[in-house]
Amino acid sequence: MSAAFGIDIGGSGIKGALVDTSEGTLITPVVTEPTPQPSTPQNVTKMCAELLTRCEVGPDVPVGVTLPAPVSHNRVLFIANLHQSWAGTDVHALYREYLGTEAVGVNDADAAGIAEARFGAAAGVNGTVLVTTLGTGIGSALILDGKLWPNSELGHLELDGKDAESVASSAQKTRYNLSYEKYAQRLQRYYAHVEMLLCPDLIVVGGGISANHDQFLPLLKLRAPIVPAKLRNTAGIIGAAIQAAEATERH
Repeated sequence: MSAAFGIDIGGSGIKGALVDTSEGTLITPVVTEPTPQPSTPQNVTKMCAELLTRCEVGPDVPVGVTLPAPVSHNRVLFIANLHQSWAGTDVHALYREYLGTEAVGVNDADAAGIAEARFGAAAGVNGTVLVTTLGTGIGSALILDGKLWPNSELGHLELDGKDAESVASSAQKTRYNLSYEKYAQRLQRYYAHVEMLLCPDLIVVGGGISANHDQFLPLLKLRAPIVPAKLRNTAGIIGAAIQAAEATERH
């Protein structure tokens, strides 16, 4: 068994668990804490350190941390749903200071995509797979023949003159009290646009709302099969842990 600890950071909560990265399963129950306010890099990373302490994670256990942001060469390029001071942050230096370990940072949707491609709804699928997470925004991960193309940020496509996630995220369904039928119309416009651009072989839909996938996915008319994520809200944790374990193996 290969074990690593995955932490999934969101705008409202931070959750983590120890993961068996060879099987894609949780070794320990998920522990959660509210995202501190203000959600600065220092405050959030201190909360991550508390999760590690609560779970008695030793210094030899690899740690992976998701962020709602593109991460390139260890730096946050820009940030959504956390404090804007995250932009430009060197994540390795930050985690080393507050966690005492070389934690691996990864975009949250990319982490979910990695987990779904390895152990979830996209396992064994060749070609182009688009994994999306519907939540406060729209996260995306592109998987090409089982390998991640990082930082796709397809939730920020312009759609009818607006940022796509400002129209089709599940937060918009809640904000405007949309029925699933009305919400599906927004998703149809979004996924049809993305499908035209990418011609994916499979689309996987995650995020909390995917638990009710039977209420809206059958209403979508697309060329590609569109299916619910298998790992649901544990995908980010599992994907972060996988990235951490593999980074440790490379070094």
